[in-house]
Amino acid sequence: MPVSLDTYDQVPVLLRELSPTGVTVLADPAVADHAVTRKIVAEIAHAGFTPTRAVTPADGGMPAVEAFASRLSPGELVVGVGGGGTLDFAKLSAAVGRHPDLLRYLASGQRSGLVALPLPWGEHAEVLAVPTTLGTGSEAGPVACFPHEDGKRIAMGECLRPRAALWVPEATETLPGHLVMDGVLEAIFRTVIPYSSDTLDLPEQDAAVEELAGRLLTAGDELARRIAAGLPAPAPGRLRVARLSAESQRGAINVGRNPYAVKCWALANELSTTLGLAKMRAVCALWPVVWRQALRGDTRFGSADRVHRLWERLRQRAPWLAPRPDEGLEELMLRWRIDRTVHLAPHLRHPIALRSVRAWGAGLPTLAGLSADDIAALLAEATEPTASVAGSPEPLPAA
Repeated sequence: MPVSLDTYDQVPVLLRELSPTGVTVLADPAVADHAVTRKIVAEIAHAGFTPTRAVTPADGGMPAVEAFASRLSPGELVVGVGGGGTLDFAKLSAAVGRHPDLLRYLASGQRSGLVALPLPWGEHAEVLAVPTTLGTGSEAGPVACFPHEDGKRIAMGECLRPRAALWVPEATETLPGHLVMDGVLEAIFRTVIPYSSDTLDLPEQDAAVEELAGRLLTAGDELARRIAAGLPAPAPGRLRVARLSAESQRGAINVGRNPYAVKCWALANELSTTLGLAKMRAVCALWPVVWRQALRGDTRFGSADRVHRLWERLRQRAPWLAPRPDEGLEELMLRWRIDRTVHLAPHLRHPIALRSVRAWGAGLPTLAGLSADDIAALLAEATEPTASVAGSPEPLPAA
């Protein structure tokens, strides 16, 4: 896991330990002049560095990564301030700056949506990650998403795990309530979907997943009650969720688990990319339906026994949840005021299904055993028909 920082004055200490050749602060345009960015720049200067400042480009694809990486000196530290997109761009750029050959892996002509990076390229990206959103876990994880041609790819390798992460309450203080709750649910999804999608019992890892998911559920419901009452999400609650979200990126909870048993994530990636939706909109539409398939006995989507067991553990913390996991999950989204409605024109179901099979199935392991017709049927159950090509609007603000 990255070095964990929780106060600004720890930044100079980190810089003295790392002794980088230079520092670049990469900030999302929305927070480039925010207090958190200004304080970080001040602490970097306090450590004796004059940082280069940059904003995240609108297109985070490989040409932009290559251009940004070319500006970095060997041994330079990138401080990424922003949401998952900014942190992913910072990680990819730092890794490419250190290992230029990485570009050929990321931009190769393969059809797979997953790019696995070789272990010899190191255990860290020279990045200090400062997340300003909740739930992505990018500040702690060895993965990064990036646009490629007309879709998105995900790169995975320890060379993408940040060197350090800074969690401070100011970073998420202006995050709207609905995005706070989206972030909590995203962290729960990332924690449980490998567990529920696999059919193998791993007692130690399973117990760790159940405990972490339960803690996220409890923390999230406390925030949801505050937000529903018209109150801001308190800083301690936001920090708790941020740290728990990072815990979900620890490889230990999934040691021995099938890394490709995450069909819901792959399908959500293609649905959200096609419609131009936020990823969690697609996840929220698909997740209950994927669980419903598993509960019907379709082991391609997971284990009914494991879904039930997980849900019983969660209901011990939240007895108000419906006994059936798929219905309870929908109930949780409603309680947290998370919009799971996605409009999809019927004529788009099969093209999205074909995209999904090409990127993740047809000989590739993630969607192994699923045909385009299987996926189209799943999309029909998970979405609302509409004549529009566009997706559903962003979630309704909390009242």
